[in-house]
Amino acid sequence: MKHSVAATILILTVLLITGCGSDSGKNMEGIWEGNLQFPGIEMRIVFRISSTPEGTFTAVMLRPELEDGEFPVSGVGVVGDSLHLEVAAGDASFYGRIRSDGSAIDGQWIHREFTQPLTLKRVSEVYKPRRPQEPEPPYPYEEEDVAYANMKAWAKLAGTLAYPRKGGPFPAVLLVSGGGAQNRDGLILGHRPFLVLADYLTRQGIAVLRVDDRGVGASTGDRSRATSEDYAQDALAGVEFLKKRPEIDPQRIGLIGHSEGGTVASLAAAQSGDIAFIVMLASPGLPGEEYNYQFEESMNRALGQSDEALDSILAVQKRVFAVLKTEEDTAVARVKLRRILEGLEPPMPEEMIEGNLERYLSPWFRHSITYDPAPTLNKVKCPVLALFGEKDVHVPPEGNLERIEEALKEGGNPDYRVEVLPGLNHLFQTAETGAPSEYVKIEETIAPKALRSIGNWVVEHTEKQ
Repeated sequence: MKHSVAATILILTVLLITGCGSDSGKNMEGIWEGNLQFPGIEMRIVFRISSTPEGTFTAVMLRPELEDGEFPVSGVGVVGDSLHLEVAAGDASFYGRIRSDGSAIDGQWIHREFTQPLTLKRVSEVYKPRRPQEPEPPYPYEEEDVAYANMKAWAKLAGTLAYPRKGGPFPAVLLVSGGGAQNRDGLILGHRPFLVLADYLTRQGIAVLRVDDRGVGASTGDRSRATSEDYAQDALAGVEFLKKRPEIDPQRIGLIGHSEGGTVASLAAAQSGDIAFIVMLASPGLPGEEYNYQFEESMNRALGQSDEALDSILAVQKRVFAVLKTEEDTAVARVKLRRILEGLEPPMPEEMIEGNLERYLSPWFRHSITYDPAPTLNKVKCPVLALFGEKDVHVPPEGNLERIEEALKEGGNPDYRVEVLPGLNHLFQTAETGAPSEYVKIEETIAPKALRSIGNWVVEHTEKQ
């Protein structure tokens, strides 16, 4: 579903992967940092360039706000004051010239058919944004790396289980991420919301399992054809794992899902009586097609698009959705969708057309526009907490909140709470506008009032009577 921050960023950002180095010349050793510009988002990219004893150069690349670790660059060419970096697996490259004072390299970043200016500035170390809520070890609780399987998907799911040191068996929650590939900490734009939430809840006496998504980090599995229904099976596999742990009370296991993760949590709860409660954080309640129109309008307004541009965007989206809803044959649908995209003004570059076609025709996207959360929520009988951020432009409370509340009421759920938290964005940070451009700049990872709302409700619903 489009509401996932991670999915949005994956669409907007350049895919960068790796290799090793090349010619000799002027010394370019050091750490070089620049910002790639995309609509509403500025993405930092860092290169660490080193010389070899043979006089050649190697480089590694970092994307600190998107993922941990360093990635080797496939080719490094240095001739005089000119630098060429090649990222072969990502179809990307950088060509630049170092300034006479050695402070920066001015050049062009090329990703397939797209080119944008990029200045890499020399820095002494990789800047780490201040994130005061991130816990630092040693922790006052136990942490253990764990793994389990979803045999239906031939996927190994790896994560971290945290639980209090004394007492037990403990109530537990499994954290479920939103759309897009995320690691167990939910790393996004330099924030680790699942790490912060897990730390907060474990200190309240709740065990927490957070997991690398299928195909991410230490987890395996195919994401290419997976939908929310498939991720619900991953969540149920996590519940089965927790039920077998001696530290965990099998009668008090719940799910907390963010964005699409809330949808996944509701799908899992509708199928299993082993789930004691669910928390849906910024999750859609509107039917898929209606929600996608809402997302497109809300997000593009946040990006500064005019009413005229919005009308044009929504008109194209309606034509695309009409094809996806009526044409099951993928090859025929591809032809019809290509015709729509090729007829746009100004013309869309071929690489962008192909990228859109792959996304539109993926099982995940088809599912996202046809799925209606209400029938699933009608079947959820365990306690439900649904929270929204007032300034969320990914999943605006308007419409989504009312539909979730109506569906739970219609289904006869005896215990639910639906609430809007003032001043918070899609990540539940205290925000000024809610626009994605603010996410990385805000030091706060999760607003304390959001943590309290979640923690108090979970504790209340897991206390032994």
